[in-house]
Amino acid sequence: MSEINVLGEAYKKAKYKVPGHGPRNIKVLKDALMDIDGETESEMYGKGTIIDDFQEKMAKYLGKESAVFFPSGTMAQQIALRIWCDRKEVKKVAYHPLSHLEIHEEDGLKELHHIETILLADKDRVIQLEDVVSLKEEISCLLLELPQREIGGQLPDYKTLEDISAYCKDSGIKLHLDGARLFEILPYYQKTAAEVSSLFDSVYVSFYKGIGGIAGAILAGEKTFTEESKVWKRRHGGDLISLYPYSLTADFYFEQRVGKMNQYYEEAKELAQYFNRCHGVSTKPLEPVSNMFHIHFEAPKEEIEGILVAIYEETGIGLTSYVREITKTTSYYEASIGDLYAQLPKEDLKKVFQLLDEKMKTIITL
Repeated sequence: MSEINVLGEAYKKAKYKVPGHGPRNIKVLKDALMDIDGETESEMYGKGTIIDDFQEKMAKYLGKESAVFFPSGTMAQQIALRIWCDRKEVKKVAYHPLSHLEIHEEDGLKELHHIETILLADKDRVIQLEDVVSLKEEISCLLLELPQREIGGQLPDYKTLEDISAYCKDSGIKLHLDGARLFEILPYYQKTAAEVSSLFDSVYVSFYKGIGGIAGAILAGEKTFTEESKVWKRRHGGDLISLYPYSLTADFYFEQRVGKMNQYYEEAKELAQYFNRCHGVSTKPLEPVSNMFHIHFEAPKEEIEGILVAIYEETGIGLTSYVREITKTTSYYEASIGDLYAQLPKEDLKKVFQLLDEKMKTIITL
């Protein structure tokens, strides 16, 4: 019998939830399709007006010549790197040690495409220009993830991005953006998506993270690049007979939420301040640079779970459904702010952090 997730169960019962946009259930699809004419012709195998229009819209938004809709970012990014490697005839790419491709994709890039990966920078910090300049081996492409999720969503400063972009261009290295959360970082950089994307040869964005769609991704770049990516999409089995449930919901929630990214960003900074006032609690980064950040506790996972369950039961507010162990005496979880945060009763939220501070004081002084 599987072990009961006590924290997860308490989180489900909480009246209010802090992170996200709400439950990822069938209503996400129903709401998006509510105003769609049932006689609207769907696309077939990635072709048709309904998906073409969305691809053109996203290409324009990203400032790229062309864009292709993919069922997953994992597929899109492996294909992007494969194309750049084939063109240069060098099957080597570089990225951060905690890149999604390195730790969450079962070595798909290596096993499916036989591409060698070079890990840049220390795992606890973002890639800097000197890391790229000091590369000893020839590579076809450098991948930058903005923000770097596994270290709390940290970002390099914009000047660093410009310098890396210029160096790669001069050195014949293609620069690819893992922009799964590109929309979410624009308020911090005070740049448009097109301005950030202009520094990169190819760009991937996700539609289920900050946007909150069902699934799906866009891969954008020059026309010859995206046309080649369509061939690889077919080879990967990505040309489902119909992708419209994904592309329509991506478009619907993009329109609903892309304009709220600054709101989510400001709310994330407010929430981080609440955490940082509590004993034995800190956020990473100290001040978030997007709507996503990590919360670290100077206490074991099991103790934090017990504290949170008690707080949920007393206040009716759920902070998270999980906590992960870092060491035997420290733990953390990841928060991403969406539509739900604005619905929280602020006095009750303050009570949450009053209780958290009191309970953490007790642990720290034991």
